[in-house]
Amino acid sequence: MNLLIEYQWEIFISLEVLSLVALLLFGVFRYYLGHKQSSLLFILLFIVLLIIEAILGVVIYQETGEFQTFQLVVLIFVIYALTFGINDFRKLDRWMRKKFGSWREVEMLTEKDYEIMNRQKDPKYIAKVNRRSAMIHLTIFVVVQGIFWSLGTDSFEEMRSYLTDLSWFEAGNYEDSPYPSETLYSIGMVWTIIFVIDFIYSWSYTIFPSSKSE
Repeated sequence: MNLLIEYQWEIFISLEVLSLVALLLFGVFRYYLGHKQSSLLFILLFIVLLIIEAILGVVIYQETGEFQTFQLVVLIFVIYALTFGINDFRKLDRWMRKKFGSWREVEMLTEKDYEIMNRQKDPKYIAKVNRRSAMIHLTIFVVVQGIFWSLGTDSFEEMRSYLTDLSWFEAGNYEDSPYPSETLYSIGMVWTIIFVIDFIYSWSYTIFPSSKSE
């Protein structure tokens, strides 16, 4: 168990690499070699690896008793795979069909595929997708940050006081913040910066559609 904790990042990165290889092998077996049944095994392998990642995060949390950066990263990857990852996999699937079809000189894309690919180049559609992405990120951000704050405060009134008085944000230490530990404070602060940048960037497709189109 100590080795599991010591090499948690190496194990996680290895699982992610294997997951990517599994998706690429799915495309090779399905579209290049034409083995459709065998290709499904690689999708199953990808799902198994995702489950192992989630279990790894839970086991290490149970052993350490702390929600650390590692658990947050695993949680983000798992949530991504179950949400945005599905749509990204469809894009990857169309890309592989296009490439392998070109190499084999066989048309593997349908009219619907071409409609979807053309639509994804439409500035209005891109803006809509990014707005939805921003709102989903906002929801997850508020819920998870709310959980963090609830662990470091005693009541909703105390949480609200931190919202109305942001002096703790400038203080730069978790003792003056609504976070219960240094780890969660660091995670919360870094995530806040990432969230603000991502939120502004996502809505820029709506505010400046012409420049984004170009």
